[in-house]
Amino acid sequence: MNTRRRNRLTVIVALLVGLGIATSLVMYALRSNIDLFYTPSEILYGKGEQHQKPEPGQRLRVGGMVMPGSVKRDPNTLAVSFKLYDGNGIISVSYVGILPDLFREGQGIVAQGVLEPGNLVNAKEVLAKHDENYTPPEIKNAMKVNPNEPQDGYHPAGSQS
Repeated sequence: MNTRRRNRLTVIVALLVGLGIATSLVMYALRSNIDLFYTPSEILYGKGEQHQKPEPGQRLRVGGMVMPGSVKRDPNTLAVSFKLYDGNGIISVSYVGILPDLFREGQGIVAQGVLEPGNLVNAKEVLAKHDENYTPPEIKNAMKVNPNEPQDGYHPAGSQS
């Protein structure tokens, strides 16, 4: 092989290796910015046929209904904690900041944050749905099981069972 061909081959191999390394670095960087959507029951019992559960420390978005009577506000700070439910599960969410104006008990919301041990989502952002006619399909399907109230023995204050 003559010198000119060897130089071309070296340049092409170097470009392909550089492109492969650059692609790997971009994919690795984007991996940490991907937020997967879960419902409370998918966090508790797993998602899909493999029942794959999110791991603590994973960034995610969780959508559900704010459980009536579960909103607890710290009077000295902007910290608030509440429970989210769908047809099959209940999880806790903590958030520090100003909640959206449409946030209220019984309202559908999406919280974006990090899953902590004990099925607690440490939310960095809370979004309240803006239209009564729209519900994300995942939440709508989960709520078909029990559309009026969460399971696990929840009963509104003052009711007897």
